[in-house]
Amino acid sequence: MLSKTILLFLVTALAEIIGCFLPYLWLRKGGSTWLLVPAVASLVLFVWLLTLHPAASGRVYAAYGGAYVATALVWMRFVDGVKLSTYDWIGAAIALFGMTVIVVGWGRAP
Repeated sequence: MLSKTILLFLVTALAEIIGCFLPYLWLRKGGSTWLLVPAVASLVLFVWLLTLHPAASGRVYAAYGGAYVATALVWMRFVDGVKLSTYDWIGAAIALFGMTVIVVGWGRAP
């Protein structure tokens, strides 16, 4: 269950990041307004993917936050070309650990 959840969170985070990155390209980098069409589709996908988790929405959002932090940092490294610091990697590890604790507790929570 944990690996499936992590994979789903990864795809969810990518959908959210792409859905926000495309309007950024439009607004800040002079991109085409047509970038908004796939941006909206990506954000709709993001919302739908969040509904696929079996836990209460608050737990899903809390756990997803950890996966988002790590994914955003990897995005920053490979898409934005920014070298990550040791603190970035440590922060990502802490966020993923927190996500794991919450996900493992899904079946045990009241």
